[in-house]
Amino acid sequence: MNAEIAAPAPAQLGFFASYLSVWVALCIIAGIALGHTSPAAFEALAAIELQHVNLPVAALVWLMIVPMLLKVDFAQLAGVRRQARGIGITLLVNWAIKPFSMALLGWLFVRHVFAAWLPAEQHDAYIAGLILLAAAPCTAMVFVWSRLCGGEPNFTLAQVALNDTIMIVAFAPIVALLLGVASIRVPWGTLLLSVLLYIVVPVVVAQLWRGWLLRRRGPHALEAVLRRIDPWSTAALLATLVLLFGFQGEAILAQPLVIALLAVPIVIQVYLNAGIAYGLGRWLKVPHCVAGPAALIGASNFFELAVAAAIGLFGLRSGAALATVVGVLVEVPVMLSVVHIVNRSAGWFDRRHG
Repeated sequence: MNAEIAAPAPAQLGFFASYLSVWVALCIIAGIALGHTSPAAFEALAAIELQHVNLPVAALVWLMIVPMLLKVDFAQLAGVRRQARGIGITLLVNWAIKPFSMALLGWLFVRHVFAAWLPAEQHDAYIAGLILLAAAPCTAMVFVWSRLCGGEPNFTLAQVALNDTIMIVAFAPIVALLLGVASIRVPWGTLLLSVLLYIVVPVVVAQLWRGWLLRRRGPHALEAVLRRIDPWSTAALLATLVLLFGFQGEAILAQPLVIALLAVPIVIQVYLNAGIAYGLGRWLKVPHCVAGPAALIGASNFFELAVAAAIGLFGLRSGAALATVVGVLVEVPVMLSVVHIVNRSAGWFDRRHG
């Protein structure tokens, strides 16, 4: 990795992105309120499923991630060696540390520290939800976090392409291993179907679409399509939040202490993994525009996949689904705080040679 890579300035996003945490909070409130006042409507939506996979959630996840995956250029994998240290950091944190640290934190807090305050019959399900949340690195929101911290665009694209490639083959085995260690039965059929629906198929569709646009119409057409469909991701994200919190609204209102307790290991995991990645970046003398997004990539989770897989594996009303929804609840504000820390500490990076 060349330390001379120029650092883009942290971006100023548009009105919506600037107040992302506000819109997320409003959607959460709306979802809980609608779930409380119109339970029959959400029961009907919950019943629309195939092989235990909820189809409305699946459709929204597709709308959310396909436009993001359309931005991913797998040709960037050819340049991985030019950014070897930064890529190495993200691979280490995403695949060798994060899933296992979350499993440890889940076991520690759910089975021991908070065991007396959490329903005993849901302990396994809560841990399973936490494992699902951490077992796949974020794909969609990475572009937002990287842009906010002035991340190097080619590095961001390269690591997303590499992580998505690894996720196709590694997500199911890692989840199965960790659920097995936690003595939780692994429904392999549903787990593999979730990988197929939420990773393999969207990646293939997005890349076929991208390739067709570039061959037939050129890069300008791709940019135009990305501008047109970008609101799809935003709308799908907000609709997903309303739907998920509508499904879990009663549980959230009835168990506010459970929500707060489950948030603790998630928040610790975010700061732990961000700190490891950021510290390694400084120690290995990678530029700040690479270390910053590496920290954010290491900290964030593919919550869309986690929620969908938890619903498919354990059901809409399960403790696992609730745990992943808590991950959604804390993701945006906590990640924005990591962005703030990364941006404010740029001078600390600049002094590393002193």
